[in-house]
Amino acid sequence: MQKIIRIGTRESQLALWQANKVRTELAEFGYESILVPIKSLGDIVLDKPLYELGVTGVFTKSLDIAMLNGDIDIAVHSLKDVPTALPEGIVQAAVLKRGNYNDVLVLKGNEEFFGTPNGIIATGSLRRKAMWLNRYPTHKVEGLRGNVNTRLQKLEDSETWNGAIFAAAGLERLGINPEGAIDLSWMISAPGQGAIMITALEKDNFVLDACEQLNHHETKVCVGVEREFLRLLEGGCTAPIGALAYVNSKTEEVNFKGVLLSKDGSKKIKVEKTAKLGNHKFLAKDCADYVINRGGKELMLEDDENQSKIASIYSTKKLSELQKETLSEAIGIEDSDFIKIRFNRIPAKVIKNEIENVIITSQNGVEAVLNSFTKNELKFKNIYCVGRRTKKLIENRIGKVTKVAKNAKTLAEYLSKELENKEVTYFCSNLRMDILPAYLKTHSIVVNEVEAYKTMLSPETLSDEISGVLFYSPSGIESYLQENNTKKVAFCIGETTAQVARKHFDTVEVANMPSVESVLELVNTYFSK
Repeated sequence: MQKIIRIGTRESQLALWQANKVRTELAEFGYESILVPIKSLGDIVLDKPLYELGVTGVFTKSLDIAMLNGDIDIAVHSLKDVPTALPEGIVQAAVLKRGNYNDVLVLKGNEEFFGTPNGIIATGSLRRKAMWLNRYPTHKVEGLRGNVNTRLQKLEDSETWNGAIFAAAGLERLGINPEGAIDLSWMISAPGQGAIMITALEKDNFVLDACEQLNHHETKVCVGVEREFLRLLEGGCTAPIGALAYVNSKTEEVNFKGVLLSKDGSKKIKVEKTAKLGNHKFLAKDCADYVINRGGKELMLEDDENQSKIASIYSTKKLSELQKETLSEAIGIEDSDFIKIRFNRIPAKVIKNEIENVIITSQNGVEAVLNSFTKNELKFKNIYCVGRRTKKLIENRIGKVTKVAKNAKTLAEYLSKELENKEVTYFCSNLRMDILPAYLKTHSIVVNEVEAYKTMLSPETLSDEISGVLFYSPSGIESYLQENNTKKVAFCIGETTAQVARKHFDTVEVANMPSVESVLELVNTYFSK
């Protein structure tokens, strides 16, 4: 029986349209598929061992994690939103034929404001803002975020905006045709704008063969040049960069134009070049070198130096560049791993016979066990764990979970009442909370503790300019306290971490959801008060 391809998608109207388009095209080639909507990152742990899942690399998106976790086979993205470096183990499987790559201005009223010095335009794009201000330097640009319908409603509700900028492709795909919308053909679009990318696991040959049939060669060539230009320029910096490549069918040439601007639009470096299709390998590099040789790097550095900061924060875990970009530009961010994990070699005698009752309270515990043994070697009759993310990882990689509890105390209370065989094997760290084994022992349950991994503290000394610290575990707080004072705001990923923080910090803030993104959102909200 042929495999049914699971298509991962976000739940926005536009994302579902794109996923359904892929599903339709797969069906035309005889492949059956289903949509698998993936919710926010609040339901997915971003701790490093979880999203490595046997491969290395930093993954920041829920669809990437779902794919590596085995929940979906392919993911469908708006190409302009995809980082230039994909997570290790994930590859570009196909690029569909490109739609409209232009930006459009949706007007609130009429066009008269173009001739006035005080027009107000809304956009959440750094590129669109810079290009608009370069053309209309006396105008004001205000922030606008959300999905397409949300942004259109905000424009409708605004009493001051003259218009807002949208991607033409997004409006067209949703069947939205605002009256009087103006095509901004003078704007150089974002790299990959208007194109849909499909990603898949590098090792999944069936899916890769299926997706290859959807690939549009000219689009693949053009967006490849655009994304390479972006990669060569960005170097980890956030900068207004536009890039557009297209194939002239008459001359069989790849035409390219790119631009780098200062964030306020006052400075611009533009490049235009062509190359014969098939001999375009160095087109992106030639154009990036042109921009760099005319002061591109200095322009980006100058922007970074001139950016005023309302606060500086420190993350006790390394963040990806995309995660950092979710912070306000007015907030400075530094990061390092205050906790390092080292898996121990667990003796084979530990699992020689079937173990009736096993306890694992963290994702690191799961990874540590699998570092020593294969799934087939593990003979666990009943597995008890803490946290739905730990449960999901166990069931994906080891076997069925008998009982999951929200915290160690709840699990200990359950086991003390329900356990028939009064003996458990607890795979834990050298640093762990005593509540679970202590409670079980007081209820006459034998606890065989196996130190599966070591949690090593690796603190850094923070400068006095840091006003807030991001914590993801009690161990992170312990590591921090070895080198630093508590005269800062503690931003915590969850209540367990916050309980420890309150013993030391005067100001403790707790994220709404147990995810890195939620902590960063909390920081934005806190410093915008």
